[in-house]
Amino acid sequence: MHKLSHKLGNEWVEYSFPPIFSVSVLKATSRIVAGVPHGDAEVFERLVSSLEAPYSLLYVLHTPRGEGEPGRYQSPELSSETFHAFIGQFKSYLSADARFDLWAHSRSENATVVWDRHNLLYAYGPLDKFSSELRTLGFSNGVPQVPDPHQHHYREALDSSATDLLAAFQWSRSLLKPADEQFPIPKK
Repeated sequence: MHKLSHKLGNEWVEYSFPPIFSVSVLKATSRIVAGVPHGDAEVFERLVSSLEAPYSLLYVLHTPRGEGEPGRYQSPELSSETFHAFIGQFKSYLSADARFDLWAHSRSENATVVWDRHNLLYAYGPLDKFSSELRTLGFSNGVPQVPDPHQHHYREALDSSATDLLAAFQWSRSLLKPADEQFPIPKK
């Protein structure tokens, strides 16, 4: 299962980014943008693990399928061990469903890693450290592009995993921000 498809001829097939990343400059900061090949949770896990614990997770549930209300679910602070156990338990769900975006933050390093619904990863903070981790994973320079057209998958088979994820911690829920909301892609 996968979370993102693109049209190849007349067929919808899995879209997998090549292992590439770039550094982009925003108004006041720089960030890494990387494609996550096959939605492999190891990429997110490795970048977060390169940071100093404790970590806070933000699970942005923008397209629920009955498991909970849409919202921004903030975890308590997590040890490195708890974070790895969480990724291990929910790896299949995180890799194959697009109903959410997942953020991780290290307060001590003021660093954030975001894995979004398009299998794009954004990393803010120690860019040299992140670049080194990505290169160790076989990534090279390049600019990841989301295919057009594409479609997201919200899988019924993963509904119980989504429910279990919301039961994993004492999440603190707040409303979605306008930028969090999932809008349908216009058809051409």
